[in-house]
Amino acid sequence: MQAARHTVRNHAVKPTSRLVLPRCPGRSIYQNLQSRSLSSVKIYPVKGWSQSLGRVAIGVVVSYAVGRLLFPSVAHAEAPSDRNSASEPTLFRLDDVRKHGRDAARKWITKGNKVYDITDWIPGHPGGEVILRAVGGSVDQYWNIFTIHNKQEVYDILESYCIGQVDPRDLVNGKVPVEQIDDPFKNDPKRNRELVVHSSRPFNAETPEDALNSFITPDGLFYVRQHMWVPEVDEAHHKIVIELPDGEEKEYSLQELKAKFKEVTITATLQCSGNRRKHMTDEAHSTVGIQWNAGAISNAEWTGVRLSDVLKDAGLQIEHLPAENIKHVQFTGAEAYGASIPIEKAIDQFGDVLLVYAMNSKPLALDHGYPLRLIAPGNVAARSVKWITRVRLSDEESTSQWQRRDYKCFGPNITSKAADWDSAPAIQETPVQSAITSVRDISLHSDRNRKLLAQHGLEEDAVIVEGYSYAGGGRRIIRVDVSADEGKTWHQANLLADQSKGAKKWTWTRWRWVLPKQQAGSDFVVKAVDEAYNTQTGEYEANYNFRGNLTSSWHRVEYGSKTRKAD
Repeated sequence: MQAARHTVRNHAVKPTSRLVLPRCPGRSIYQNLQSRSLSSVKIYPVKGWSQSLGRVAIGVVVSYAVGRLLFPSVAHAEAPSDRNSASEPTLFRLDDVRKHGRDAARKWITKGNKVYDITDWIPGHPGGEVILRAVGGSVDQYWNIFTIHNKQEVYDILESYCIGQVDPRDLVNGKVPVEQIDDPFKNDPKRNRELVVHSSRPFNAETPEDALNSFITPDGLFYVRQHMWVPEVDEAHHKIVIELPDGEEKEYSLQELKAKFKEVTITATLQCSGNRRKHMTDEAHSTVGIQWNAGAISNAEWTGVRLSDVLKDAGLQIEHLPAENIKHVQFTGAEAYGASIPIEKAIDQFGDVLLVYAMNSKPLALDHGYPLRLIAPGNVAARSVKWITRVRLSDEESTSQWQRRDYKCFGPNITSKAADWDSAPAIQETPVQSAITSVRDISLHSDRNRKLLAQHGLEEDAVIVEGYSYAGGGRRIIRVDVSADEGKTWHQANLLADQSKGAKKWTWTRWRWVLPKQQAGSDFVVKAVDEAYNTQTGEYEANYNFRGNLTSSWHRVEYGSKTRKAD
């Protein structure tokens, strides 16, 4: 394993910046540390994820420990000598805060009406450099995006960096004026009104049912999953950096990628790990996360260059793999989202992992990673990082919270409080899946319908049931079973032909079943089987997990709830 990169910057405590420590028990900690540099704090790297969260956890622990040592209670920089510093905090104008932005040596933020110098906390911030979006201004608009902030220990860490308050002359009704607060979502694009919206900030919406009935999801209706905001990007200046295990880096512009490497187009389905989470909530127990129905999945053509070609050009010697220091490929997006995939997937000549710049023969839309994103087909969509800016070869998986403390599954008996995140592997390939997206009544009253029914050997009113099926890992769907009587009897649906592109079957398979109307019961049930003969379970309880990830039990639809008359 590489030497751990955990450091505490050498910021000596200046004797002139005395601190007010309201409750300092016994010997003054400040007096002990006043003449010492923070570099004297030792950090012992620990090998293994089960013992460490890498930069994230050690950063939090160190930040918290150092913060509590230096600031056992809320500490404020001492006010001028003509004030009572124990009762009157130092006041700062908002202009002062703005001067301590991203390019300043000391970086400040405000939260509420307080001012914090977070310079020493940034290296250990669990969210990485995303916090730099807030420096020089208010952190309030970012705070509630991440639920991890809503913990007392996080508030305690932040309070240890408090240096004063915003001058009341800059406040309106005791708050920083709205016009003074940067809106991180200001670059978000306009969206199609037909999308089924679950949240607007960040934006999350699923594909409407009608659009799920197309092999290629219509433009503007591909489901959208945002963890944060759409970053400010510029194709002309966008760069991607490849970092090798020895720290050597090579940078490519989008234009260089297009000119230097062979262009490849594949067809691939992306599916959120939370697709159909609402079904698990309804059929088993409550789950944590966006309550997606069956529309957090979509299909598109993707055009770009092979990641493996770029890695080789940057200096990766694939012929020397496997290697102890290269087991994962980490990715970081412009908005600071991070994820990783195993090196085997990244370099597999049949894996079709691409750096993508076009979707359905058009430049990527902003919501889908313009100008450059990763596509790791067959893997959960959370690994296909958008707005990609950095690729890092490493002996460990990404240390981001989305890799380490999200997108995992636990046993049905494990609660969120009892979950041992280190013990569960991150989701990569996804299990077999299917859903019913359309139920239509067909009547003999029109010539068109009579011709349609004749194709299925029917001369009576009928019902057409349609949907999608999908398996991760590029595994083909070989059968879709549909029942009209709660699974007592089954019939095989017709698998619809398509024009998939790629080394493997990276796309969903559309299916259709037509039955006489008189045979339709109170509901329909579907399950799929992939080429490895993996199939779906009937009950949700057996696969329940508190996050509601990888919901793949039989999909049930009441006859009538989705039914519509055919034209």
